[in-house]
Amino acid sequence: MKMYPNVLLTTLLFFISHAGLFAAEITLKVTKRYLNLPVSQQAERGTMQFTVNKTTERTFKIRLATDKPEYWVFCDLSALKGKTITLQYSGDAAGLRQIYQDDKITGQDSLYREKNRPQFHFTSRRGWINDPNGLVFYEGEYHLFYQHNPYEREWENMHWGHAVSKDLVHWQELPIALYPDQLGTMFSGSAIIDYQNTAGFNKGNTPAMVALYTADNPDKEVQCVAYSLDKGRTWMKYAKNPVIDTKAKWNSKDTRDPRVFWYQPGKHWVMALNERDGHSIYTSPNLKDWQYQSHITGFWECPDLFELPVDGDKNKTKWVMLGASNTYMLGSFDGKTFTPESGKHYFSTGSIYAAQTYANIPVPDGRRIQVGWGRIPQPNMPFNNQMLLPTELTLRTTKDGVRLFSVPVKETGQIFKKMQSWQNLSAPEASQKLQEFNNRDGLRLKTTFKLSHATSAGLNLFGQKLVDYDMNSNLVNGVFYSPEDMTSMEITADIYIDRTSVEVFIDNGAYSYSFARNPDAKNQEGFLIQGNNIEVKNLEVYSAESIWK
Repeated sequence: MKMYPNVLLTTLLFFISHAGLFAAEITLKVTKRYLNLPVSQQAERGTMQFTVNKTTERTFKIRLATDKPEYWVFCDLSALKGKTITLQYSGDAAGLRQIYQDDKITGQDSLYREKNRPQFHFTSRRGWINDPNGLVFYEGEYHLFYQHNPYEREWENMHWGHAVSKDLVHWQELPIALYPDQLGTMFSGSAIIDYQNTAGFNKGNTPAMVALYTADNPDKEVQCVAYSLDKGRTWMKYAKNPVIDTKAKWNSKDTRDPRVFWYQPGKHWVMALNERDGHSIYTSPNLKDWQYQSHITGFWECPDLFELPVDGDKNKTKWVMLGASNTYMLGSFDGKTFTPESGKHYFSTGSIYAAQTYANIPVPDGRRIQVGWGRIPQPNMPFNNQMLLPTELTLRTTKDGVRLFSVPVKETGQIFKKMQSWQNLSAPEASQKLQEFNNRDGLRLKTTFKLSHATSAGLNLFGQKLVDYDMNSNLVNGVFYSPEDMTSMEITADIYIDRTSVEVFIDNGAYSYSFARNPDAKNQEGFLIQGNNIEVKNLEVYSAESIWK
């Protein structure tokens, strides 16, 4: 077994602790930034605990590799440099021997160039990610917090990971924002900027960035507060957490995912909180003291609630309430009660889940920008899942009433360069034109099909259906879709193909969907447009530049 010379292990001791939990222990002095940890998915999970001066610094579960690691993860120990820490582990002690310190993470030289690394979707350096959290814009930065297990490519050990971007396209991953504590692991939530110092956390002219989040433990889920005075780089948790504990009220553990925003007409904060069978509304003057107001059933997890103009008319608005599946209701909101008028509707399906919007994009921009978790696996990588492309949400009047539309934000255009375009092709001609792009790393296609002698049309890539339009049954990739023009024979698709995922936007954002790339290994056809006498009215091909450059 390989030993690393800079491990600086002063003790390697096997023992049974008084609690009977830990079977092995090492002690080391922190001299480097990172502690690199070997992981094997074949190993049993054990509990790891870091102790500094007899005080527990962190506890987490990990599958330490006892032989050759499948991949490596890391702990950023910058804040503990110069201190002596003790690592205790409940699993097989052999895994401790491979842990080592360095100023680089293992695999840093190939970071963002790994075989299955998405090239224009956000992914973390290491570990699992799911729900986006705390989407907030502040001083030129879009903050993306997210559910994160930094110690494994599977779900566990929920933290708040953190990344920032100046353009919603190129992301810089920052150190973990929120760690588990005595109240539980860090589940989903939201963040705001408290410009008016309602919570009293501000310092001088510096407004606090305040996070409202769920702490989860085996018994119950409670709502908590943390704040930052340095643009989200470091966080302090409110000493009187939790601020909401409603298990007894609902006779249910399921009370989570606070979505908070300022309601100007009432001059108070509003929290949409998923509880048991739907979303509850709470209000507060100060982000600490919350009063229950109302409840609406029919949603599960990750609420969002916001107001949008209809057809761009700021004098004509509707409120939108969503759940984790991205289904939504339209209605009105008086600061305490949401009254539905229509729904539930959908505008996006597939891999998307637990999407959240930025609530404070400054005017005159003022867009409502959504980021969703893409449940897309990255096979054999030391990281897993991704965020989908940020999209702008708008309300438009359709034949069926007012509906949500979504299209990728305009900023994504900077990474796509047009390579070819054609008009009025037959399906065989279009398929042939696309052959040279079969194996591109990243690609965007824009096309419009026109049906004539057929009731269906499709675009496949190595046997996988990117677009499958059944006009007779009104289905797009198996989901009901009725075009605005009920007699139209055309459908338009804007298709984004990354290494492990596909996102498709139909008819200028009336409907969108996403899924994992899963080409048929036996299929060598590449791109193939199918359908009897299909006319490809237009076809545009764009290359994709990696956001990690």
